[in-house]
Amino acid sequence: MRALLLLGLLPVAAACGDGAVKVPPPAPDAASAKLCAGLRLPERVKGRERRDTSPESPLTAAWGSPAIALRCGVPRPPAMRPDAQLITINGVHWFPYPEGRPVTYTAVGRQAYVEVTVPARYEPAGDVLIELGDAIRTTIPEKPEGQM
Repeated sequence: MRALLLLGLLPVAAACGDGAVKVPPPAPDAASAKLCAGLRLPERVKGRERRDTSPESPLTAAWGSPAIALRCGVPRPPAMRPDAQLITINGVHWFPYPEGRPVTYTAVGRQAYVEVTVPARYEPAGDVLIELGDAIRTTIPEKPEGQM
């Protein structure tokens, strides 16, 4: 009987094979957290299914394996300087860091910073940023001109 019970649990364990992606949630101020809560993210990015994150948080999301990871409400990137080279895609300014792989891109010039880490497998990263940029652009307002 015990063997049958254990066999009955195998499909559940197998279904959880990939498990949740570890994505540390940021600790934004109340205004940023409210903006991030309104972020409507796609179920698929670069053709990959959305995955659960651990710990579970409305400020994080992930897709695929290796995971494309998003964190909303992160602090301003410490390496970003006034003369930093930004990538602008469909009205969203992205600060890439570091130059190695995987690259983390932070949407800047918005009232909440959004960070997206893109593993090399998903190059060109611009495709990922296009798919996520629409949700960011329509949900998180821009800062006043000249502020990043």
